[in-house]
Parts: sequence; C-alpha cells; structure tokens
Amino acid sequence: MAKMIHMMIRVQDEARSVAFYDRAFGLKVAQRLDFDSFTLVYLSNAESGFELELTINKGRDLPYELGNGYGHLAVSVEDVAAEHARLTDLGLAPRKLVDFAPGGEVIARFFFVQDPDGYEIEVLQRGGRYL
Repeated sequence: MAKMIHMMIRVQDEARSVAFYDRAFGLKVAQRLDFDSFTLVYLSNAESGFELELTINKGRDLPYELGNGYGHLAVSVEDVAAEHARLTDLGLAPRKLVDFAPGGEVIARFFFVQDPDGYEIEVLQRGGRYL
C-alpha cells in the first residue's frame, strides 16, 4: 500500500515561506537540498511524518500563477479557536472561523489562511475524520 510522504509547492522567497510555516504551524526545516537552478526545502514537525516540500527556482522574479487546479493543504489542531486567535495575533490574517453544518449538525469547524505565495491552508478542529 502507498504511504503519502510529502506535498510540493513552488514558492518565490525561501526565507519568507520558511518563516510563515514555522510561525503558523510549527514546521521546521528537516532538510535543505541546494542545486544549481533550484533549492528544495523539506518542512515537518513531530505531529506527523508528512512533509511539505518547498521548491525555490533560482532566478525567478515573477510570482507563480496558482491556476484553478490547486485546492488547499489541510492541518488539524486541538483548539481551532485558539489557533485562529494566535494566527490573528501574529498578523497572518486568517479568514472567518466557520462551523460547517450542512444538515444542521456541525461536522467540521475550520478557517482558512493564505501563505505568502497565496496557497490556501485549511485549519480544522481535530476530531472525527480530521485527526
């Protein structure tokens, strides 16, 4: 059976992205691989073996176009309201906290925040299928 190990996104500014993911989600640099035309930075934390791979293409000055195919990365937290407040205090501008209750019963509590390159990250209350 396959095991998911990482997701890659292209970012424009390595330091800015590493700082965002550290401040927002406690992701630290697990490995950095520098090549002639690009750099790969793997971010992780103790919560999961899954990593976020940042690809920085050297010499690129223009922002990436995210297109309409990218959806979002999701993380789960113990206290979504506290995380919302913490990210707000950090100036990271999370969007509104939402109670998702399509049939009248709350099945998810979440908010979204964007990273410096415009990638959407969903922050979900841990529980149910969102462990």
